[in-house]
Amino acid sequence: MLSHLSIRDIVLIERLDMDFSSGLSVLTGETGAGKSILLDSLSLALGGRGDASLVRHGAAQGQVIAVFDLPAVHPVRGLLAENAIDDEGDVILRRVQSADGRTRVFINDQPSSVSLMREVGRALVEIHGQHDERALVDAAIHRDLLDAFGGHGEALARVRLAWRDWRHSEQEFSRHKARVEAAAREADFLRASVEELSKLDPRPDEEATLAEERAGMMRAEKIASDIADAQEVLSGQSSSVPQLSSLLRRLQRKAQDAPGLLDVIIEPLDTALIQLDLAQSGVDEAIRAAEFDPRRLEEAEERLFALRAAARKHNVQVDDLAELCARMVGDLDELDAGEERLAGLQEQAAAALKAYDAAALELSAMRRDTAQGLSEAVMAELPALKLERAAFIVEIDTEADDRGEDGIDRVEFWVRTNPGTRAGPMMKVASGGELSRFLLALKVVLADRGSAPTLVFDEIDTGVGGAVADAIGQRLARLADGIQVLSVTHAPQVAARAGTHYLIAKSGGSDRVSTGVSVMDEGARREEIARMLAGATVTDEARAAALQLIKGSAAV
Repeated sequence: MLSHLSIRDIVLIERLDMDFSSGLSVLTGETGAGKSILLDSLSLALGGRGDASLVRHGAAQGQVIAVFDLPAVHPVRGLLAENAIDDEGDVILRRVQSADGRTRVFINDQPSSVSLMREVGRALVEIHGQHDERALVDAAIHRDLLDAFGGHGEALARVRLAWRDWRHSEQEFSRHKARVEAAAREADFLRASVEELSKLDPRPDEEATLAEERAGMMRAEKIASDIADAQEVLSGQSSSVPQLSSLLRRLQRKAQDAPGLLDVIIEPLDTALIQLDLAQSGVDEAIRAAEFDPRRLEEAEERLFALRAAARKHNVQVDDLAELCARMVGDLDELDAGEERLAGLQEQAAAALKAYDAAALELSAMRRDTAQGLSEAVMAELPALKLERAAFIVEIDTEADDRGEDGIDRVEFWVRTNPGTRAGPMMKVASGGELSRFLLALKVVLADRGSAPTLVFDEIDTGVGGAVADAIGQRLARLADGIQVLSVTHAPQVAARAGTHYLIAKSGGSDRVSTGVSVMDEGARREEIARMLAGATVTDEARAAALQLIKGSAAV
């Protein structure tokens, strides 16, 4: 509940601190005393629209602090935790409005955003009045109220889960369909490329092997003629080796005739022939090593050029061609499998849609059953509020194709204020006073069905007589048995039922006026209610009537 409100320099309020208690509290005062300013200040702390005009004249800035005492399990604490805001202890909303139009927001003394403050404020306080449209115009809220009254939480959860499953299935189907269609557009290219690369059959490290082989054959080709010349010199027709061999043999035969004379010729010549023989063997070996098939060189060059051309075409390295081919084969296989999976995803999405439609239709039927109960419950409250001839109608428009996370129903509260007249949306058909009483009847019926912990009613008793005002007071008191209720009122019948009575009054001279609020004791309270009964001149009869009204309200 709202436990404390602190206001500084907002319009006519210079400095104001208010403590609140549970139950029913009323705020009364003369017209123009500043009751609306108080509610505007509270609205500012709840995330309402800020404006430089709210700052008190002469002040640089205004400030409103609203302190809430909440149970540990209240949803607002989870909301704060999700936004990394400390949720221990009281929840403190602070709004600073500067005269230059800037505004700052703090939640539990941590800088925050207006949107988060507004979300928190909506969960903590509902402000209702003749001209407050937030809870009445939005059909989504009407649907929420109907679901709360009917206890449709589990059915609604099933619909939301089915909605998420269906949307996920649809999105997965759409994404996969786009991939399959894109792959199908490239299928001809893929098949041609796979055929080309499969025929080429690239192997890992083949480029390096071919390049090395080609380079070796080209080197051998360059030195082959030199090796042939060496062979011709050593063993060809022009070779001198046979002549030297013949000379060596003749000299060896004649060496016996002249011992020692020919040794200096025979030994070097013999050594030279041995070396020439070794050279001849080297030439033969070189010829065998350098021997290559020109056709093999041509084949190697053609293979190497084909591999490099394919690599350029597909913008990859030659060594990556084999992997590319395997990947393209996989893409083709995936395309074939993808078309099969696409059919499966389509069936899955259809099944999810069917499940959603079934859950949504079940919830829709529950809402229609509940609508009658809600209408009857609200209408049971109307006679005491002098709306006995009126009708409250829960209008449900169901569109099976208009699917949403909360179902297929649009819910709107309609009324008919008099027999024979046409029913229509509550905001359009009901007058200001009627609207307030319809709203009060709704809040009484829905008090224990997800209401905010604090309800504020702004002059909803305006324009009604004593009996109706008393009925309004009774219902506000009933509401206050379970939640905190604050009511700005002009009706003594309502004020008499309050647990706490605040008086709003202006003070100051002709040059500077300030609005203040005080908690009245029993005597002051009787005097204020007497003023509300009698007007400007408070008589003893009015005081006696006020005392009787307070006693009568306490006895009920």
